Amino acid sequence: MLSKLNAPQREAAKYLDGPCLVLAGAGSGKTRVITHKIAHLVITCGMEPRNIAAITFTNKAAKEMQERVAQLMQGHSIKALTVCTFHALGVRIVRQEAKLVGLKPQFSILDSSDIMQIIAEISGGADKATLKGIQWAISGWKNALIPPQEAEKLASDEITAAAAKLYPAYEKTLRAYQAVDFDDLIRLPVEIFENHPEALERWQNKLRYLLVDEYQDTNRAQYKLLRLLAGVRGAFTAVGDDDQAIYAWRGADVENLNLLQSDYPKLKVIKLEQNYRSTNRILTAANTLIANNTKLFEKTLWSEHGMGDPIRVVMQRSPEAEADWVAARISAHRFEFKTHYRDYAILYRGNHQARLIEQALRNHKISYVISGGQSFFDRPEIKDITCYLRLLLNSDDDLAFIRAITTPKRGIGAATLEALGNYAGARHISLFAAAHEEGVAQHMSSRHLESVREFCAFINRIEYRANREPAGQVIHDMIRAIGYETWLFENCDTREAETKWSNVTDFSGWISRKGEEDGKTLIETAQTIALISMLDKEDDDFDGVQLATLHASKGLEWPHVFLIGVEEGLLPHQSSIDNDQIEEERRLMYVGVTRAQRSLTITACEKRKAAGEVRTVEASRFIDELGEGSLHRPDRNAPASREDAQARLAALREMLGRS
Repeated sequence: MLSKLNAPQREAAKYLDGPCLVLAGAGSGKTRVITHKIAHLVITCGMEPRNIAAITFTNKAAKEMQERVAQLMQGHSIKALTVCTFHALGVRIVRQEAKLVGLKPQFSILDSSDIMQIIAEISGGADKATLKGIQWAISGWKNALIPPQEAEKLASDEITAAAAKLYPAYEKTLRAYQAVDFDDLIRLPVEIFENHPEALERWQNKLRYLLVDEYQDTNRAQYKLLRLLAGVRGAFTAVGDDDQAIYAWRGADVENLNLLQSDYPKLKVIKLEQNYRSTNRILTAANTLIANNTKLFEKTLWSEHGMGDPIRVVMQRSPEAEADWVAARISAHRFEFKTHYRDYAILYRGNHQARLIEQALRNHKISYVISGGQSFFDRPEIKDITCYLRLLLNSDDDLAFIRAITTPKRGIGAATLEALGNYAGARHISLFAAAHEEGVAQHMSSRHLESVREFCAFINRIEYRANREPAGQVIHDMIRAIGYETWLFENCDTREAETKWSNVTDFSGWISRKGEEDGKTLIETAQTIALISMLDKEDDDFDGVQLATLHASKGLEWPHVFLIGVEEGLLPHQSSIDNDQIEEERRLMYVGVTRAQRSLTITACEKRKAAGEVRTVEASRFIDELGEGSLHRPDRNAPASREDAQARLAALREMLGRS
């Protein structure tokens, strides 16, 4: 089973004598190592799948890992195997041990918009930027396992001082709602295991071997959780790459790689340096670039794919000229080499760079797909409506109850919900159920209780209809009855309200069509919403050029990559230059370079508009750091090369063919 692995991969898959760190360079087959190690543990070593956990950072990575393990282990049941994200594992732990932290097992998990709403209410109406800053500060403290009582000592400016002041009230509000935020899903398991040895022992016996993917992206709380679960045995394999640590801005701590060595002196370090993705010209450039960073571990990527073409570096006059050149180049290259649009990716530092590229691709009639964009279902106005549908499905969904009863506003505020939440928590029932009990009348005013019960009666009426009548009619009547359109235009500027209302009508129209096509009621249709992403076009069969930020591109690869806007102030970003954080930006550039399989083109502009004026900009220092031996810099003023002439001719043929 391990015969198809190279020697270091095989060593990593077989090593079980203690803690193991696999330093997996870009494209070196880290998922293959993890999946083969799981198979080795079960088939060769006789370990039960239920005692193994593979922890990833994204649901997509978890799904891919599960599928690959299933292929490797045909004939073996892997139903009990745990393959999930850190946060999904946290949910399982907190649900099972909920009583130890004063929660009921059906606690709600609040998303970013719910959290902003809570912070806005307890702050007394701070502006949006301040609210975002407060949210980030509290999140950072939770990731670093800093409790409210210690946060005040760490406040260093106006925003963090405000955050420290609100932190205790924020925590109190969450508990009153029987809710947690995303960061609690790591923090609470750590708290449970530190304070309740019997719970820790339970989980250590359950999960006897851990495999952690993308280890360099862990924050301090995730590392603590790993250490607690692994215990003194240190039965784990961490797979990561310090050269691809690009998430410090969201709490990831590359220092965790150093901590592994100090906390586990017998740590076995295995390096994966053979790259199965790129040509050696691309890898030489990547190695030369990243050598400028302070290294935790030395490694050099190499491949058996030959030297390949030089990396093309092209300067353009302006972002508009850059976008048009990239679109024309893709069109010509595709025609000449008979490739597909999905073979190309355009990567950039910030989302704002996508607009001109999209425009140029549309002008050249090139189909494309954007990665990392906001899902239709993540839009606040769609979540406002879907929370009503969730409540129709399950009246115990406290998160949906809180959002629905406060959107649009009904004069039911935090104090009323806190009183209801405290009563529901004490009785271990949902907020919806608590509203109907006689005892709740002693905990809130009759006027507020009447408003809450009126809302519950409305949900019951809609639920009755939702099980019997056409989906389209019921959702249309429900949206009209809550006065959502009026509320939008009263609380948003006209343009924003029109956009949001258009999205809501699109959504209700889609529900109506789905109901008719499938012959389903609103309740039956609502059950499928969580499984469907209406506007997510990230379909492997979709033939479109991939547009993505460098952060969103990690873990992906394409035959031909265009890395645009590689200029001082963009990549490296100006804030990193000002704060002397160039090394993380260099790692980001390294991630971009190592996405390319066969060809890499880097573009930069001579002038760019900033703060309303056109400024001359410099090409990024990172281009020179790739090493001249790997680069080809065509002179824009020189006569057209044979390659460029062929490209122009191919583009002309492509256009003539379309017309």
